[in-house]
Amino acid sequence: MSPRAPTLAPPTEELKARFGRNLTRCRERADVSQEELGFRASLHRTEISLLERGERMPRVDTAVRIAGSLGVRLDELALGLEWKPGYTIVVPGEWDVVERPGSENGDQPAGDPDG
Repeated sequence: MSPRAPTLAPPTEELKARFGRNLTRCRERADVSQEELGFRASLHRTEISLLERGERMPRVDTAVRIAGSLGVRLDELALGLEWKPGYTIVVPGEWDVVERPGSENGDQPAGDPDG
């Protein structure tokens, strides 16, 4: 069986908006323009604008560069962000039960050295 990439849930609108508000607050507190922040973090000014408006969610490395450029801890940009699983995706055939020879009820996992 070939390995599958994990299913990724896109960030919610509220998650992106909250990050954007946190970014705006930190940038204004540092008295830095979007253009200056973009220069410091090696990002285009429009990327900073998109992030602040909640239209995009940054990758972790981008968020780390932004935090460092503002002289704040990453957790200040992530303040109030949380994710809770809302549902589980089940893919038929992903977790097949394999019975070992000699196993009466199949409760021992395949390849178990103690079985």
